[in-house]
Amino acid sequence: MTVNYINPIAFHLFSKPIYWYGIIIATTVLIAYLMAEKEATKRGLPDEIMLDLLLRMLPVAFIFARLYYVVFRWDNYSKNPGEIIAIWDGGIAIYGGLIGGFLVLYFFAKKRNIKIIKLLDIIAPSLLIGQALGRWGNFFNHEAFGGIVTRKYLQDRLIPNFIIENMYIDGAYRQPTFLYESLWCVVALIILLVVRNKLSQSEVFVGYLILYGTERFIVEGMRTDSLYLGVFRISQVLSLVFVIGSLIYLILLNTKYKDKKILYINS
Repeated sequence: MTVNYINPIAFHLFSKPIYWYGIIIATTVLIAYLMAEKEATKRGLPDEIMLDLLLRMLPVAFIFARLYYVVFRWDNYSKNPGEIIAIWDGGIAIYGGLIGGFLVLYFFAKKRNIKIIKLLDIIAPSLLIGQALGRWGNFFNHEAFGGIVTRKYLQDRLIPNFIIENMYIDGAYRQPTFLYESLWCVVALIILLVVRNKLSQSEVFVGYLILYGTERFIVEGMRTDSLYLGVFRISQVLSLVFVIGSLIYLILLNTKYKDKKILYINS
């Protein structure tokens, strides 16, 4: 069978391969930053505050994202330690990046005397656009796919042929779970952008946790490359914790602490 794979390498620069994965991640970071910077300015934060945060957050988030992945794949990396730094081949975990990024944001907000939740509300839509676009890096690396399906199954779902061709992996067609997450994140992004000015302080970020956590729990169950903690898919466990915790928080915020709510746009 002839399959028209898309080469993970976009081009060579001075004989060095430049990967689509890296190009997509770099482009994603730029777009996400511009969106957050615009919102920060709108909400009265100092100029370039988001750039200062990004320059501190980005390296830590990538390190945590990689370490998270390596820790849960230690059986492989302990035998091939040289591959630990081979991030260009893929292998970063979104939840690891979120944990590292949150730690930086926490200390940054404390140092600059800015409400932590204010920064979280600002960056929540940027996280979604980052995840929506970033998943296409998995597509070019032929990773983050699901179980075996037929070509007809993919065609019946109106999936473009160039995606179907690249979902032929290890001798079979696979569920394009990267695509499902990307599309879900686009829809979630639109929802947050439409309703955020009607929400209260913290509800934008909490909405992100619910929308993304729900998607990740569902789609993670379809993947064949999940990271495990014992018999549990770790991303499903975290997603469930985030969704349940966020729903409990919203219930309390809109009942017991209703009088303390502050409109997002004024926070």
